[in-house]
Amino acid sequence: MEKWVIDAAKPADFATIAAIYNEYIRLGNATMVEKIHAATDIQQWVDNFNDREKLFVMRSKKDVIGWGIIKRYSDRMGYRFACETSIFFTASALRKGYGSQMKKFLITLCKNLNYRHLVAKIFAQNTASIAYNLQLGYEIVGRQKKVGFKNGKWMDVVIMQYLIEK
Repeated sequence: MEKWVIDAAKPADFATIAAIYNEYIRLGNATMVEKIHAATDIQQWVDNFNDREKLFVMRSKKDVIGWGIIKRYSDRMGYRFACETSIFFTASALRKGYGSQMKKFLITLCKNLNYRHLVAKIFAQNTASIAYNLQLGYEIVGRQKKVGFKNGKWMDVVIMQYLIEK
C-alpha cells in the first residue's frame, strides 16, 4: 500500500493540479469556473497569494491524487481572519478518506495561520460534499438561491463555516 503525504505544491505539480481541477470544470458539479485551466493559471494563483494563502497536494512518490487550497475570503482588511478552503481529488481517489485527511490538515494550518472563520461554498445538489464538511465540524449557515448559472441552469450554493475558537 502506498503512503500518501500532504506537501506544499511545487511548480512541477501545477499541470496535475490543473488537470484535476479541469475534471470538475468539465463535469460542472463543483465549481463555477468554466474556463479550462493550464499550469500557467495555477502559477498565477500562487504568484498572487499573500503569505497566508497556501496550495497543497496529496502525493505518493510518483502520483498526485488531489489538492487543497487556503485562500483569503476577501482582500478587505476587516476579513483578515476569514478564509475559504477547497479540496479537489481525482475521481479514483474519492470516498477513501483522502479528502478528510486534506481538510483536517487545512483546518489545522488555518489555526496556525491565525484564521478564525473558515468558509466552504458548495453546490446545493452536492449532498456528499455537504455531508462530508458537516462531519468535519462545518455548519450550514445559508443557501444562496440561483446565485450562479452553470450548464444552462441556475445553481444554488450552500454556505458552510467552521469557527476556530482560541
